[in-house]
Amino acid sequence: MRNGTDAARALLRWYVDAGVDEAVEALPINRFEAPPETAAAPSREARAPAAPVTAIRPSGQPSADEAIALAARSAAACRTFEELASAVAAFDGCGLKAGARKTCFADGVPGASLLVIGEAPGRDEDAVGRPFVGRAGQLLDKMLAAIGRSRKTDVLISNVVYWRPPGNRTPTQEEIAICRPFVERLIELTAPKAVMLAGGAPTQALLGATGIMRARGQWKAITLASGFKVPALPVFHPAFLLRQPAQKRLAWADLQMLAVRLRED
Repeated sequence: MRNGTDAARALLRWYVDAGVDEAVEALPINRFEAPPETAAAPSREARAPAAPVTAIRPSGQPSADEAIALAARSAAACRTFEELASAVAAFDGCGLKAGARKTCFADGVPGASLLVIGEAPGRDEDAVGRPFVGRAGQLLDKMLAAIGRSRKTDVLISNVVYWRPPGNRTPTQEEIAICRPFVERLIELTAPKAVMLAGGAPTQALLGATGIMRARGQWKAITLASGFKVPALPVFHPAFLLRQPAQKRLAWADLQMLAVRLRED
């Protein structure tokens, strides 16, 4: 009996780590059962043409283009890191905010030589309002410590999206585009010597490169709309390394490249 209980607990932990922490039905559904019998389908002639699928937005929610323009105006008006943090907290143009508990803008030292940009908040981050505080965040702290860095002294950490996507899903391109003016302004105001892009989402958002396996370990330049440029190094997201510990060998090589670049600068 105990073995069964331990197995059930291990399965639940696996579900939570994978982001499956919300139920969508009151009771479980057996997908292997035969579907209930239904009335015969109408003939092709009797079928009405299907309506096009359109995005449903909450009442009063701006369109994507409107939200991007609003974010751009709000970000451009900020002259300090503190003003930018306040602007992000007050911004209501991203639909993710309605389902999130807290805004997760940044953590660490503004103006640090190293800026780490990840994907989006998870469950733990959403609860406390700071990026990278769960298991992946703990591994990130260890990775930074391995090259003599810490968010308490010389690292600033943020994401490309500031509110938790439902079920920890990957943020959509629209959601990333809406938050991008704030991300770019953060880079401009803090002027890091280097940016570590943790995972595929920030790598694609800021470099236009797809496939983190191909992009990791190669220095690129983030070029902002203002013309500001900063060197960036894509690396594996710590959450990926928790699932694929064999890849830590490559992650360590990337960290060493990052440490050398920071020392040279």
